[in-house]
Amino acid sequence: MKYLLLLVPCVLALLTPLYNSIDPVLFGLPFFYFYLLVLVPVSSLFVYLAWKVER
Repeated sequence: MKYLLLLVPCVLALLTPLYNSIDPVLFGLPFFYFYLLVLVPVSSLFVYLAWKVER
């Protein structure tokens, strides 16, 4: 289970066709950059959850 939680952010980052677009623009940022900026806290959340599952 722990490894599945750690695999989710990696897969989300590798699914480039999912976020490879300029439109829509959110807060002045192209979707590509906005997605990657949101992925950082999401990844840390999944690492935290994996740590909690391990304990």
